[in-house]
Amino acid sequence: MIAVLFIGDFSSKPKERPAPSIQEMQPIQAVAVDKAKLDKAINKIKKQKSDALAAEKKRIENIERRAAEAKKRRAKEEARIKRLEKQRKQKEQEKIKADNAAKSAKAKAAKAEKLRKQKEQEKKKAEDAAAKARSKRIKEEAAAKKAEELRRKKKAEAEAKRKKELAEKKRKEAEAKERAKQEEMLAQQMAAEMASRNKARRQQVLSEIDRFAALIKQSINRNMIKDRSTMAGKTCKLTISLAPSGFVTQVVIGQGDRVVCEAAKTAIYKAGTLPVSKDPEVFKEMRKIAVTVVPEF
Repeated sequence: MIAVLFIGDFSSKPKERPAPSIQEMQPIQAVAVDKAKLDKAINKIKKQKSDALAAEKKRIENIERRAAEAKKRRAKEEARIKRLEKQRKQKEQEKIKADNAAKSAKAKAAKAEKLRKQKEQEKKKAEDAAAKARSKRIKEEAAAKKAEELRRKKKAEAEAKRKKELAEKKRKEAEAKERAKQEEMLAQQMAAEMASRNKARRQQVLSEIDRFAALIKQSINRNMIKDRSTMAGKTCKLTISLAPSGFVTQVVIGQGDRVVCEAAKTAIYKAGTLPVSKDPEVFKEMRKIAVTVVPEF
């Protein structure tokens, strides 16, 4: 009956029928009463159906809302986990960097300590060598002073004897004058010879200084980091202070290209010691030596 009511068209006009007789009137009233009940039942069913649909819709909306909230919570949790993982990796990287920095600092400190000890040893050797040279020089000076005193004493004695002989032997005055003249000529010859020897020695010292200057420049070129594009055709003048062992005590940059000068200065300190002469006279001249560095490629 309900299906028929939903399918049926109640808006259409009923077909005209012939007027009922008195006998048919009673059944018609009964039908009318049943239709009112039926409408009420239909409305009740419609309301129940509407309430059921509304309840279902609300249930689905609640399910969807809970699902959306769960999705948000899951996304938030995943983001939190990713953030924590990123922080963990970042802390691991920071720890690795810190460990590497600590290792590097430790290695640098050890290297610096080793270099310091090495320099102390070299300084001690230089001081010992300087002390020995000073002691030797003092002894030589004392011996020279003693020899000079002896020479003067002998000269004074000879002069006294000569005067005595001149006083006693006036007749030999001419011979004495001639002998004095000859002695003077001999002294001049000896002085000339001494000057010649000193000149030759000076030339020898300068030659040795030039030789060691060449060796020093070779050592600088070996230890220098060179770049043809920036250094070709350029030079730098340096003044180097040396200890008797060859240990470099100071480097002063003079005229020249700044890049070449800095590279040469670094090369000198890298070498640490440079070639020096064992001859005290030569070393005295090259204790503070000036060299012009020309990069060799």
